[in-house]
Amino acid sequence: MSPQSDPSPSANASASGKSSSKRAKDAIPDIVIGRLPIYLRTLQLLAEEGREVTSSQELGERLGISSAQIRKDLSHFGEFGKQGTGYNIPYLIRQLEKILHVDRLWPVVLVGAGSLGRAIANYQGFESRGFRIAAVFDEDPAKVGEAVGALTIEEASQIPQRVQELGAQIGIIAVPVHAAQRVADTLIQAGIRGILCYAPITLKVPEYVRVEYIDPLIHLQHMTYYLGQANGETGGA
Repeated sequence: MSPQSDPSPSANASASGKSSSKRAKDAIPDIVIGRLPIYLRTLQLLAEEGREVTSSQELGERLGISSAQIRKDLSHFGEFGKQGTGYNIPYLIRQLEKILHVDRLWPVVLVGAGSLGRAIANYQGFESRGFRIAAVFDEDPAKVGEAVGALTIEEASQIPQRVQELGAQIGIIAVPVHAAQRVADTLIQAGIRGILCYAPITLKVPEYVRVEYIDPLIHLQHMTYYLGQANGETGGA
């Protein structure tokens, strides 16, 4: 038997360690992952204020999260602070960017060049956070060829080709609800693996595709429940 087919005990231990490490990472609750961008945003704001050091106590007070929860969340990924001295802000920013894989620039394709789509395309905050709107598409021939910021609106039929050219894995859907599923199907077939959907619909996608939804009405209705409760309106039958 060749050496390649007869791994040593140390190699087995190494493989086992990698497997265990992967399982541990996979076991991190999604709710924890969801808080990491919030921590990163707060740290970036502190950095913009000229701050060099912070603590879990200060982060907790700013975010309305307990300092113990913040420490527990971060401990899933390593030890980033020292007791008594807190967190070095630039260092923790870099580490969170690596964990979230935004220490690079992700090309993003945007489908829908209506008022919402144009606002998204013109938003200046993406690149500093790791994302770049690389192409804008629309099905309306009247819009094709128009400028949106530094981009030109392209025909939706070009999505497959352009996704491949750009190496894009992320798509944003900003189309009316009746077109959203069809657009999602096109994006997925083109190779998109992550979708940010602004349409008020739950998309049907394969398990390997990650979808995040932004629907202001859902959040407003969530809010009004508590406003009604505070006003003494019980609701229901």
